[in-house]
Amino acid sequence: MNKHLVFSSMFERMKGTFGVKAHDFPTNFQWLNTKEPLSLEKLKSHVVILDFWTYCCINCMHTLPELAQIEQKYKGKPVVVVGVHSAKFFNEQDASNIQQAILRYEIEHPVVVDKNMQIWQSYGVSSWPTIAIIDPAGNVVYKQSGEGQREYIEDVVDVLLEKHGKTGTLADKPLYIERPKIADKKTLSYPGKLAFSPDGKMIVVSDSNHNRILILNINGKIIHTIGSGERGLVDGNFEKASFFRPQGVLWKDDKIYVADTENHALREIDLAGKMVSTLAGTGKQGQWMQAGGDGRTTSLSSPWDLAYKDKKIFIAMAGSHQVWAYNLENGKVEPFAGSGYENIVDNNLHDAQFAQPSGLSLYGNYLFVADSEVSGVRRIDLEHKIVRTVIGEGLFVFGHQDGDLSEARLQHPLGLHADGNRIFVADTYNHAIRLIDLVEGRVTTLIGKPSMKTVCNIDDPSCDTLGLFEPSDVKLHDNKLYIVDTNNHLIRIFDLDKNVLQTLNISE
Repeated sequence: MNKHLVFSSMFERMKGTFGVKAHDFPTNFQWLNTKEPLSLEKLKSHVVILDFWTYCCINCMHTLPELAQIEQKYKGKPVVVVGVHSAKFFNEQDASNIQQAILRYEIEHPVVVDKNMQIWQSYGVSSWPTIAIIDPAGNVVYKQSGEGQREYIEDVVDVLLEKHGKTGTLADKPLYIERPKIADKKTLSYPGKLAFSPDGKMIVVSDSNHNRILILNINGKIIHTIGSGERGLVDGNFEKASFFRPQGVLWKDDKIYVADTENHALREIDLAGKMVSTLAGTGKQGQWMQAGGDGRTTSLSSPWDLAYKDKKIFIAMAGSHQVWAYNLENGKVEPFAGSGYENIVDNNLHDAQFAQPSGLSLYGNYLFVADSEVSGVRRIDLEHKIVRTVIGEGLFVFGHQDGDLSEARLQHPLGLHADGNRIFVADTYNHAIRLIDLVEGRVTTLIGKPSMKTVCNIDDPSCDTLGLFEPSDVKLHDNKLYIVDTNNHLIRIFDLDKNVLQTLNISE
């Protein structure tokens, strides 16, 4: 299609926004991923792409790789991407937590911390993610919400570069933006999930940002490293195979199954043959409201965790707000629970609604779900095929409060472990492990504020207890909780008998 026609259609869609002068960034706001604040004056004669995002949002996560492709395409040209982090959750308002998200998702562009959503409001934004484009003259010429905008954005940028190149209103070279450099010297890098071997003697950990899977003995010694460490969707032996920020892991017999999240794939590790293969997913993100089919030709959307029962692997499909199932007997994968609409609605499997499910745990005929965007825990009755809510009330109802299930609050939980009438929850954005007692109908805090008076940073010598930092998973074994302490890059162990929190020493 002619780019000028596309550009004109974009203007029509903006409903009067075209030609409006862009609002500058407030001078007192904090900037991350750049050594100095930016302003529209500094960015004059540049094409500026604003990404309004919040780091909990799966749609925002899907947009980041597209922005990275755009940055690479226009490298050396006066095109600048600026992230405007307009937080949803309390925890996301903290600049240090946003900095961790920048590192985790390997964002290369500068990010401004949009305090109290002031920039969001000045641009009339109403949902995450939203992209706005400012032309070299300082006018807003494009604004659109939702993911999957890369081709539209590139069409607009191409026309702007051509137009302003001819009129002499384009900078000769891009503004140099210096990023702070942070070395990665840790054994783990933003680990995502863990699971135990059937005999309980080994642990498998998704070392997400190192793009690999580690198998440890119970004392933390690394027995196998699976994956080259390079991003990719490559099958083969342990050294050749590649992953891309894997999350959920499931150990069944002599196989380990992996939710290879940013490859949008379900992978299988054959421990006997020491080989990795792809069971489902094409490497490309699936469409919303997509039907299932043969695993190898069906696209998935950000699979985040796994559970097993009756020759089926259940998949927390965060990107489509559903739970899917992969049939090990026939290789088919299909939606199992959830309509695909994002919310908290109890109903039959087809009509129930989830919101970015990110953790699974099976106990008996119940599949428990950490439903992160509604700060809830859901329960799927596999026998009666119905979904019920254990805790959680809505997309914007969250906090840190213990008490009765009707009054207690979580904040964006990503992992959980069901054990009879007890559910241990990795309450991620509260930096806590919570306990749900289904008999008493109450929630208590086991680790984290307010139960622990001392919360320290990882390098703080004045503290003797390191607090959790956005834990993503928890598993119960031998009356100890094994916790994936994601932003501390550690595996922690909490002894339920002694109430002591320790760190697993991982070694080669």
